[in-house]
Amino acid sequence: MSVPFLDLKAVNGEQRAELEATFARVLASGWYIQGAELAAFEEEFAAYCEVAHCVGVGNGLDALHLLLCAYGIGPGDEVLVPSHTFIATWLAVSRCGATPVPVEVRADTGNLDPAALAAALSPRTAAVMPVHLYGQPAEMAAIKAFARQHKLLVIEDAAQAQGARYQGRRAGGLGDAAGTSFYPGKNLGALGDGGAVLTNDAAIADKVRLLRNYGSKVKYRHEALGHNSRLDELQAALLRVKLRHLDVANARRAAVAARYRAGLAGAGVELPLVVAGAESVWHLYVVQSARRAELQQHLISHGVETLIHYPIPPHRQDCYRDRAFAPQPVAERLADRVLSLPMSPTLDPASQDRVIEAIRSFSP
Repeated sequence: MSVPFLDLKAVNGEQRAELEATFARVLASGWYIQGAELAAFEEEFAAYCEVAHCVGVGNGLDALHLLLCAYGIGPGDEVLVPSHTFIATWLAVSRCGATPVPVEVRADTGNLDPAALAAALSPRTAAVMPVHLYGQPAEMAAIKAFARQHKLLVIEDAAQAQGARYQGRRAGGLGDAAGTSFYPGKNLGALGDGGAVLTNDAAIADKVRLLRNYGSKVKYRHEALGHNSRLDELQAALLRVKLRHLDVANARRAAVAARYRAGLAGAGVELPLVVAGAESVWHLYVVQSARRAELQQHLISHGVETLIHYPIPPHRQDCYRDRAFAPQPVAERLADRVLSLPMSPTLDPASQDRVIEAIRSFSP
């Protein structure tokens, strides 16, 4: 494509010299699992997210799963999850034996709708897991007020929102704890898989550290039925480099989003809304169109690559076909309408203008 959806080679190329020097340093160290690089990254990322503890794990799904396990959430419990999200949010709940219960989302943001929480509540509800979708924090004030009223945990899925703020506070530090992902396409992306748990609760951080390492604090002594989910030294070291550039990259994403908003005004697509108090980091720039398939094909014909986040709601996935989930009309409508435009801190104005011009030339 003339305008790719995301060019990771270009994104990582901006720090190539730093990344290569970091690789050489880790290679020369001879220590590749749970060493000084991981400890340093955990300290630095915790400080960035304005929380007390960061625990690096193998990926974002493990971060959420191990966090739920650390809180003792399991069979017989229900967790309220958005009806429109990547399936990892739901899988984390299912993997610990609990039941994901869908909560409808706002049609204009795709984020969990606080007004829909009450309808999903039951005596078995143990937690609510809002997702900061597409880089915008969920409406955490209302979500936390509901959770306090009903004595529920609030666990953030912050995988798409590294650096975002809500009412002045960083995503990842807005609830009781959070899980995040360092999948390569994230705003803070590794050169492989990775994830982390964020929390101010020392006991929960210690439990996740135990669970990520076979349930062991001392080698060959296992206190719990643990897992093998450790952020390795190389990825931790590379993430330390990329963390230093994250705020600049997010500011460039914001500039891309502003250019889209100006250029696509009146172009026949619904533009993303940012709610009061939220500062998005624009992990994705997602428009809506009733003629999405035709628009996407039109953009392909103009050399513009787009993706759909997400085409099938979790409650309609085959892996949940044995569950009798109620229809989720807002999520189902979004799944038919959303289209993610090219978004990257390296997207140049000329390429972005090609995207804008192609959309404006679309006549359904």
